[in-house]
Amino acid sequence: MRQIIVLAVVIVAVAGAAVPSVETRRDNYPAQAQILRYDVDNIGLGDYKYAYEQTDGTRQEQQGTITNEGREDEAIAVKGSFSWVAPNGVRYTVTYTSDVEGYKPTLEEGPGGLPDVALISALG
Repeated sequence: MRQIIVLAVVIVAVAGAAVPSVETRRDNYPAQAQILRYDVDNIGLGDYKYAYEQTDGTRQEQQGTITNEGREDEAIAVKGSFSWVAPNGVRYTVTYTSDVEGYKPTLEEGPGGLPDVALISALG
């Protein structure tokens, strides 16, 4: 149950993170992205899912499932993806799972360029 509470706190923190100011954004990004789609199925207990998409090409989807509910080894298994369009027009997508065996991301790249080495090392 503690894991669920911790995950809920992390989700709220990420969702409430401040958007960088216009001065810190690259010239070819819009000053403010608009939300095109936002879907949430989460009552705060048990399984959940959410998804959103913005006008700047940013997308994220995630779903969590409780495993071994009610037992001492109860945990949450999460799977999802997020993607963005880089300044060079290439879409990068990270697809991941996270469960009792750890965080396992994979990076996919659209046509036209190589991902930043720092980005790859940050993904684990």
